[in-house]
Amino acid sequence: MDLTACDREPIHIPGSIQPHGLLLIADIDTLEVLGGAGDIEGRLTPTWLGRRIDALLAQDLSAALTQIEPGMAVPLAVVPGRTENFSALLHCADHRLAIELEPVDEAPLSAAQLLAKLDRAAAAFERATDLVSLCERAAPVFRELTGFDRVMIYRFLDDGAGVVIAEDKDPDLHGFLNHHFPAADIPRQARALYVRNRTRVIPDVRYAPAPIRPADMAGINLTDVGIRSVSPIHLQYLRNMGVSASASVSIIKDGLLWGLIACHHMTPRTLSYETRAACAALASGLARQIRAKEEAEAYRERIRLRSSEDLILGRVGLEENFENFIELMREELRRMMGGDGFAAIQGSRIITSGRVPTGADLIDLDRWLQPRLAADTFTTRSLPAIHPAAEAYAEIASGVLAIGILTDTPITMIWFRAEERETVEWAGNPHKDLSADPDAILTPRNSFEAWSEEVRGRSRAWTLSETEAAGRLRRQLFESRQSRRLRELNRELAATIRDKEALIHQKDHLLGEVNHRVQNSLQLVQAFLGLQERATEEGGSKDVLREAQRRISAVALVHRRLYQADQVDTVDLARYLEDLIVDMRESMGPEWADALKLDLAPILISADRAVSVGLILTELVINANKYAYDGGAGPIAITLEPYRNQFRLIVADSGKGQTRTREGFGTRMMNAMVQRLSGTIELSDNHPGLRVIVSAPADSA
Repeated sequence: MDLTACDREPIHIPGSIQPHGLLLIADIDTLEVLGGAGDIEGRLTPTWLGRRIDALLAQDLSAALTQIEPGMAVPLAVVPGRTENFSALLHCADHRLAIELEPVDEAPLSAAQLLAKLDRAAAAFERATDLVSLCERAAPVFRELTGFDRVMIYRFLDDGAGVVIAEDKDPDLHGFLNHHFPAADIPRQARALYVRNRTRVIPDVRYAPAPIRPADMAGINLTDVGIRSVSPIHLQYLRNMGVSASASVSIIKDGLLWGLIACHHMTPRTLSYETRAACAALASGLARQIRAKEEAEAYRERIRLRSSEDLILGRVGLEENFENFIELMREELRRMMGGDGFAAIQGSRIITSGRVPTGADLIDLDRWLQPRLAADTFTTRSLPAIHPAAEAYAEIASGVLAIGILTDTPITMIWFRAEERETVEWAGNPHKDLSADPDAILTPRNSFEAWSEEVRGRSRAWTLSETEAAGRLRRQLFESRQSRRLRELNRELAATIRDKEALIHQKDHLLGEVNHRVQNSLQLVQAFLGLQERATEEGGSKDVLREAQRRISAVALVHRRLYQADQVDTVDLARYLEDLIVDMRESMGPEWADALKLDLAPILISADRAVSVGLILTELVINANKYAYDGGAGPIAITLEPYRNQFRLIVADSGKGQTRTREGFGTRMMNAMVQRLSGTIELSDNHPGLRVIVSAPADSA
């Protein structure tokens, strides 16, 4: 059977109105009356079709027309009729004006009296301690204001059904308190209209509809018109309940239909526009109080959950083993979510508290839950409905809340709630009238006698706060475990660093010893060469000994630089050459103090290649001293610069230029060093003097 048949009924285009009122339809531009409904001739004026609406109502509408918008009603001044006065509301309907007229009460409440009633009601609402007591206070307030025989506070449930949570009635009437009504009793489009039209009145459920005239105007949309005719299905529904008059006031919370104030009267009864406006204002105040009570209840629950979280998470850091923590805190974890049972499953290991399924059932449930816990919290109050295997243990585990914690072997934490066999009191059997006939749904229910239904396989529902708390707990436990793992890794890293520092200390000690011995050996060789030089007469042999001392000094300098640096495999070639030139100035004499000019760019180079470059520079300076200036002092410019993916060492003097034709030992050694660097050497005229360019890769690759 198609259960949405009622949802498709065009209740907003009824083509007629309830006859206690009148309807006038006018052109929005010319104000000419195009149509109407009700006994306009007998109650208002015999001639009305084609007249201007402002003349017909005997009032200027220019101010009202500037205020009107779709979905909004603008009150007009009282309209005098032939034997009665009418309240008037102006609407915009399908780009036309719709004016609904209703009889004015003979003795309406004054504004002061209405305000006094509203003020007393608001004070009563504020004194309520919780949602139930609030609604229990609201029902008699609305009954006093409306004068109806029965007033019910009706709340919509998540599945679309509704339940009467508070009631005030004539003692002789049958009560509907705590009775449920199926979702089909209020179709979907009717609920949408309850949000848009906050009040709705049917003064007499046995009325004969007054059609809109002429017939070509019958299709006008009367969504916002309060006196529009009601679905005949709904009228029969009310008659089956024994009701003669009905009124409803919407309870709108956060823009959604939370519930209704449903009013029934056993004899025909109308409700004036002023009283309806007061009911709508009072319902808005009730909705605010409902929101405040629900938020206060949720806040108290969040505080309780936060307190439990703090207790549990405070213990996480004290336990070195995460599994030991769950073992110790399982009872606190169960109580935190209000579970009848709790289980933590990691592989084949199971930790439980309270009433839970057997081990095999838990392992099977864990496998079923795993794909549903990848990135979210799983909750259900009716596990057997979605996991048939759970039917075997529905009595102790109909409700499940579960989270997954990613570890080397994932951990699933599950809270269980036992089945709560619930006896639901329905206002009539919600299933009795259904048949195989597709049109049967359009026939209203005949019976509203109390009918009980036992609901099984469902537990007490998990609240939003509990679901959010489980999600937070999952994240915090995961982060806590990660932090614990990081602390373990830090301890391991610290131990490794200590071992490394011990090895470095040993290496430094060894390097210091080696450096000390090498430096002593090099100094000893230099000393022997110095003694030999002093014992040798001036001439070629003495020069050879001096050159040998400079070469040994270059090697010793690299060794010292390597020992002092943090990196033992590379050196800054610019710093090294600068220190080398300082040593050379001292060995060549004071006249060379200002002769050597440096322009050195920082370049990192391996230690063995630095030794080769140092020997090349030493040889070039020695050659400039010997051949460019005949053993005297003269300007020498030394430049080190990067060049593409190489470096260039440029040594330029201002002496005689290239005069030698024979290669000596130093030149052959220099060429060998350049070849070892995979480099090139280029000699050119410096105008005056000689310019030598050595190019080589910075690394040996």
